[in-house]
Amino acid sequence: MLLIAAITIILAFAFTFTNGFQDSATVAATFIASGSATPQQGITLVACMNFVGALLGGSAVAFTLSGLIVMQSGELLLQVLLAAILAAAAWNIGSWYFGFPASSTHAIIGGLIGAGIMAAGTGSISWGITELLAPPYEITGLVRVMLFLVLSILLGVVGGYLMRKCTRVAFRNAKRTINRSIIRINWLATAGMAFFNGSNNAQKQLGIIALVLLAAGESVAIEVPFWTRAACALLLALGTVSGGWRVMKTIGSKIFSIKPVHAMDSQISSGITLALSTLAGAPVSTTHIITMSVIGVGAAENSRDVRWQVGKELLISMGVTIPATIILSGILVVLIQLF
Repeated sequence: MLLIAAITIILAFAFTFTNGFQDSATVAATFIASGSATPQQGITLVACMNFVGALLGGSAVAFTLSGLIVMQSGELLLQVLLAAILAAAAWNIGSWYFGFPASSTHAIIGGLIGAGIMAAGTGSISWGITELLAPPYEITGLVRVMLFLVLSILLGVVGGYLMRKCTRVAFRNAKRTINRSIIRINWLATAGMAFFNGSNNAQKQLGIIALVLLAAGESVAIEVPFWTRAACALLLALGTVSGGWRVMKTIGSKIFSIKPVHAMDSQISSGITLALSTLAGAPVSTTHIITMSVIGVGAAENSRDVRWQVGKELLISMGVTIPATIILSGILVVLIQLF
């Protein structure tokens, strides 16, 4: 059992690394594409703030994610967690390879659901439906997670649209030299967004690791040891500097041509959405928040200049990732049990 636990923790750390080049790299996309920073400057800033956010950003998201699984501690729970991590990591690597801005968050949620159902039935998942429909009408479990995933995407696109409309009015008589101030704001906005991105993304893996330690009997309650937090922070930062260029290209240049003011609008709206979600303990998708924010900004600027096909592909990815990882993790947990 300890061997399965060790393998699962190692894979969770590997998943954190892939999370760095999948989700975290998108934080730097508009920052760099707008010319507010060089690629090296942008990636370095985001990597550093990802590290700080993962280290100091709390544990609310970790507890939310770990609460999705309702199973007794033991080997079966470890098998479910191993299958979930394998499925999510495989999806991350595949989507990165094809430059497809899929969500690491959706992947790990789908992985947990599929493996849990296949190994222990539907009762192994905290759906949250009963709690929603019966007094005291609480929003919890999977209902809570999915609600915040949808709301965060809507806030991203609406926030980006409104920000662009407001800044067009505010800067309508501004001189070109205003770009210097906008670029300075972009540095601050990117740093803030990267902090909350690091916090939200690292905690997803920390929630899994906390469950692994509990299932293996290495802890008596769900808790996040400092050594796991430090390791995830470091791996998230390393992943950010290692391979996010494919996804960054899609978000930074393929949706529409981004200028410093567009980057500022997107970063501020995305950063606020990400901060609110993290403080609320909701695991959300940085990739999808930022992508929809960029689309919102582009639509407010000139909808005819937006490459809507990219937006359609991103919406498809939102609908495909969870079902795909449910199926994949279900198959993997059966294979794991055979061996």
